[in-house]
Amino acid sequence: MRILVVDDNEANLYVIQNILKRAGYLDLLTFTSADAMFHYFQESSHVIGESVADVILMDIMMPEMDGIEACRLIQGSETLKDIPVIFVTALEDSNKVAEALDAGGMDYVMKPINKVELLARIRVALRLKEEKDWHKEQEEKIKTELDLATQVQMSVLSEPLDLDHLLIKASYLPANKLAGDLYYWRKIEENRYAIIQLDMMGHGISASLVCMFISSVLRDLMRTDPDPDYVMQELNKWMNGLNKHNGQIPYYFTAIYLVLDTEEKTVEYVNAGHPPGIALVDEKEVTDLPNNTYAIGFFEDIQIKKSTFTYTESLQLLLVTDGIVETLEDEGVEPCEYLKETSSFRWNSAAKIEPINMILSKEQQLLADDDMCAVLIQVN
Repeated sequence: MRILVVDDNEANLYVIQNILKRAGYLDLLTFTSADAMFHYFQESSHVIGESVADVILMDIMMPEMDGIEACRLIQGSETLKDIPVIFVTALEDSNKVAEALDAGGMDYVMKPINKVELLARIRVALRLKEEKDWHKEQEEKIKTELDLATQVQMSVLSEPLDLDHLLIKASYLPANKLAGDLYYWRKIEENRYAIIQLDMMGHGISASLVCMFISSVLRDLMRTDPDPDYVMQELNKWMNGLNKHNGQIPYYFTAIYLVLDTEEKTVEYVNAGHPPGIALVDEKEVTDLPNNTYAIGFFEDIQIKKSTFTYTESLQLLLVTDGIVETLEDEGVEPCEYLKETSSFRWNSAAKIEPINMILSKEQQLLADDDMCAVLIQVN
């Protein structure tokens, strides 16, 4: 535990240093000016794993830079602001003492120094510093774990698919590091692709964990039987099984799951409580893929309603989560009509542009407070 003592009067430094050493505080550094203390901070900044100070005892009245100004500088530094500052003063001006505390000082002692009072205040300051250091260490651990979890979550999302006749890509803007939106696509056989976009209730750590669980289940289901009826029914069973062990609010998600056949030129889909998908068929007709089934996990038994449509020459499909819908609503825009209008022409530069940038401006994206995901599918 390192204590710094800053006072322009060397006699005061000697008295304080003597009291502290007799009390067992041997790691002491003394400075006759605030400038000298900051020079020490600068010199010690490259030392890794060592605290520059655990408590600072500092006189208020000093030439050049006084203790109040020095304390403000300490509070303005990310690396120094958690060090407790105890002012040592002979001033009886309560306004000056209040100014010192407002500048960031945690306490003060009056001159002449009362040994018992000084040591008691130092013990309190050291406990405070120890607690701050512990919390900072825990926050760093949590940040590291969240960063790792984010990498794991991003790794389960599909990479863009850019073929001569087919483009599938997504934009993903989580509200937090971990999010509740998921997209995934898989080639199930020649000319057939299974594609899903889902939005888990809530966002953050819990929604992310359930999403990763569902992602694993989904892969197995697609390999077993990619038919929309089967996949959505089985996902509902898995979600209900998860909810049986959850004594709090049950989890559920909305989703659009579809199977695209580029040879037969058909799309089979189920929309389970999700915002409508928007389809531009043969660059002529704009239609939506409306909600036709309850959200997955909301009820124990649900009736899956699969729909099918066809195209002749080309197809453009846009899928969005409710984060995008809510952002449009906040702007006073009717989402379905706006998305239909935006999708009424083929996005010829789609391979180079993020889908979400075709829907929302950068300013709108920054204002959103929910996870946002847009999936674009183009078939030639």
